Amino acid sequence: MTAQTAFDLIFRNALLRSSAAPVDIGVKAGRIAAMEPRLACEGVEVDLGGHLALPGFVDTHIHLDKACLLGRCGHNHGSVSEAIRAVAGMKKDFTVEDVYARGARVLERAILNGTTRMRTHVEIDPRIGLRGFEAVKSLKRDHAWAIDLSLCVFPQEGLTNDPGSDELLVQALRDGGEAVGGCPYMDADPNAHLARIFDLAQEYDVDVDLHLDFDLDPSWWHLDEVCRQTERRNYGGRVAIGHATKLSALPPQRMQAATAQLARSGIAVTVLPATDLYLMGREATHNAPRGLTLAHKLAGDGVVCSVATNNVLNPFTPFGDASLLRMANFYANVAHAAVSDFDTCLDLVTELPARLMNLEDYGLKVGNPADLVVLDTQDSRFAIAELPDIVMGFKSGRQTFERQRPTLFRPQS
Repeated sequence: MTAQTAFDLIFRNALLRSSAAPVDIGVKAGRIAAMEPRLACEGVEVDLGGHLALPGFVDTHIHLDKACLLGRCGHNHGSVSEAIRAVAGMKKDFTVEDVYARGARVLERAILNGTTRMRTHVEIDPRIGLRGFEAVKSLKRDHAWAIDLSLCVFPQEGLTNDPGSDELLVQALRDGGEAVGGCPYMDADPNAHLARIFDLAQEYDVDVDLHLDFDLDPSWWHLDEVCRQTERRNYGGRVAIGHATKLSALPPQRMQAATAQLARSGIAVTVLPATDLYLMGREATHNAPRGLTLAHKLAGDGVVCSVATNNVLNPFTPFGDASLLRMANFYANVAHAAVSDFDTCLDLVTELPARLMNLEDYGLKVGNPADLVVLDTQDSRFAIAELPDIVMGFKSGRQTFERQRPTLFRPQS
């Protein structure tokens, strides 16, 4: 037992993934000041009762600006291009207020589901202009009490073939864009598209997060060019690719080579189970392919990976509740994850996406922000399997939400 000066807050009996027994966490000025088996000191106390404490879930890829669009369009979009066209037809009429309201609906669900860090992709082009960007910047400001929101600006419908998009991207990067994305499969000149995205990333010193190789034809891809640009510009560790469903269509020998290439280049992969499963394999009349890249296998071979939300209630994915715990469970089911893989599947929505986003202050460590969420389980190995309730959350030592545990009302004897 160690005597300490008073803390602003003490979490008693917190079970960490790294600890065999519960520990106490002392918080001062919004940061973790001490972690010991028993803190002998004064302070407001929250007894976690030996339940699992995580530093919050990390969502690396979500689209807040085009969330919650069901009801504004038809629901029978069977391909990526059809979904893109459906949203393109609507977004010219998006207002700042509309994007803000829809984005807030999803962002607040994410907070209640334990997400504390998030990267949202924001479309920039002449149809939407900077309206979506301005709305999401306001969401970032207004919800900073509960979540750290990072903005990745990108041209969904191409760049070299879409006059005016480049200038808008530059304006967004000058005005708060924290990463730059791209969508080369939508461009008439994919390699020029990628070169320009990397140019912008270097000019504004931001990371690259691309939508890439989003189909099941393994005979061609843009991954080689992304690796070439990454290595030529010494950008390893600062590049991520989302979807990458082509990887799921590779035979073992080619997959082994691609995995080595990704690890060597320092390129991370984000798998988006809900969208990838919904849109891939639509041409099959039977025995449809899943189109899901196996992130936990890639991670085991040295590739930084994450599992993320992507779209919620729109033509790309007409489902969703912004729960990363549910998404990790969904992924584990479809990816045939073994019980021995459950820890890695939890890593895919916590530690690994934090690495992907280069979050140096993430994690339950002394000196880091006192961000944590509490799960109603006393065994981290089964958090993915059992989907325990997320009962409360804290941001910088301040409580942000609480969920009441369900109660059974048994008949009187």
